[in-house]
Amino acid sequence: MSEHHPDFGEELQSGLEEELEEPPMFKVLLHNDDYTTMEFVVEILQKVFHKSPSEATHIMLLVHKNGTGVCGIFPAEIAETKVELVHHLARKNGFPLQCSMEEA
Repeated sequence: MSEHHPDFGEELQSGLEEELEEPPMFKVLLHNDDYTTMEFVVEILQKVFHKSPSEATHIMLLVHKNGTGVCGIFPAEIAETKVELVHHLARKNGFPLQCSMEEA
């Protein structure tokens, strides 16, 4: 038969909370070029980053005017996957669209 120690559970819980940290977050950026169409960029923003048509158009215009635009902020593994997916879809469709990530 085991003894019940209510204080032990509280100590364990508080110790776990102190040790856990949020993972670092990364911004995923699209970069402007002279060849990728605006329509394709909007399509990428909708399909890969789940943006609404108006949100995707707004980000695409920022990329066009400023040279870069933030698509979203994600944990490292998700950001890496999205960057790879953008590059894959761009190459598959014959565009040189560049995508990168940087710590937020």
